[in-house]
Amino acid sequence: DFGSSTGGFVDCLLQNGAKKVYSVDTAYGELAWALRNDTRVIVMERTNAMHVVLPELADLVTVDTSWTRQKNILPNAFNNLKPGGKIISLIKPHYEAKKARLTSDQVNQVIEITKKEIEEVGGRIEITVESPILGEKGKNREFLALIVPK
Repeated sequence: DFGSSTGGFVDCLLQNGAKKVYSVDTAYGELAWALRNDTRVIVMERTNAMHVVLPELADLVTVDTSWTRQKNILPNAFNNLKPGGKIISLIKPHYEAKKARLTSDQVNQVIEITKKEIEEVGGRIEITVESPILGEKGKNREFLALIVPK
């Protein structure tokens, strides 16, 4: 999980049968205590996901990196995937755009631009769905994308 923070994706992966999860984040001490103490979780704090080399290639990489744009994080996510592996990435238009506040039309434009940028860095989006959970304390529309390397 690139950009684990408190561990939302980590927890979801464990609840759905993951045998091992690498929790990668630049922060220190943010991962929830229960997850930190789960033997299936390998905590990699103070680690930049844009440069990390996991001890082994992963079947799935989840991405929720906020300030880091998709086009910047995905190349290294691809580098850490097994052949046939996939990425689930949370796309946050307010971080992908130059403006923090976006109208609904602008959000849609940013999503289209981000999709093109993902293709430019070697990804192919299989599906994108709007997250039922609003980001940034319930104010921002966010999208989940299932991405595979081209």
